[in-house]
Amino acid sequence: MNLYLIRHGQTDWNVAGKIQGKTDIPLNETGKRQAACLARGMEKRPVVQIYTSSLKRALETAEIIGRSQNVKVKPMKELEEVGFGHWEGCTNEEIKRQYPREFEMWWDDPLALAPCGGETQEQIRARCRQAMETILSQACGDLAVVSHGATLAYIIEYLMRDDPMSEGIIVGNSSITTIEFDPLTGKTQMVQQNDSSHLKEMTLQEL
Repeated sequence: MNLYLIRHGQTDWNVAGKIQGKTDIPLNETGKRQAACLARGMEKRPVVQIYTSSLKRALETAEIIGRSQNVKVKPMKELEEVGFGHWEGCTNEEIKRQYPREFEMWWDDPLALAPCGGETQEQIRARCRQAMETILSQACGDLAVVSHGATLAYIIEYLMRDDPMSEGIIVGNSSITTIEFDPLTGKTQMVQQNDSSHLKEMTLQEL
């Protein structure tokens, strides 16, 4: 069984370098075109189920893929982006300037501190584990999971937990990461990471 882990298309906050977190930012026009290219890239990867974050940028991306494959998407709050509290809407430089002590403590030990109003790593790992356990228990064939950069990093870490190289994998907008899952043994294998070849039809200006 193949699990296709997909990051949503581009948003205006991606372009501006702002942390989005749970702030519900929609796709911009480039993001919509990326999602259309992504849907065409998924044509050679047919799926029977599509799970998605309920945030607009991921839901819009998933629905474009779903229409292409005639598969209804299933939103899950557990697949939403990591909550960054009052850091959301800020760039890294703005966070360093506005919350220098908090940023320094988080950078030194993110396990020990979450931004005010945000999620701890323990909370994030728990909900990503819960999401994937639910999805895999319902799996009936190849499936897609449409989510966000930070959340997908934790999902990959969970799925590939026996592989020390799986930590900190960051995927690009509208990319596809393929993991093979054996439902009998529970073992996983990375097949392809961060594939964005389907975006080649877009110009450099659009990307």
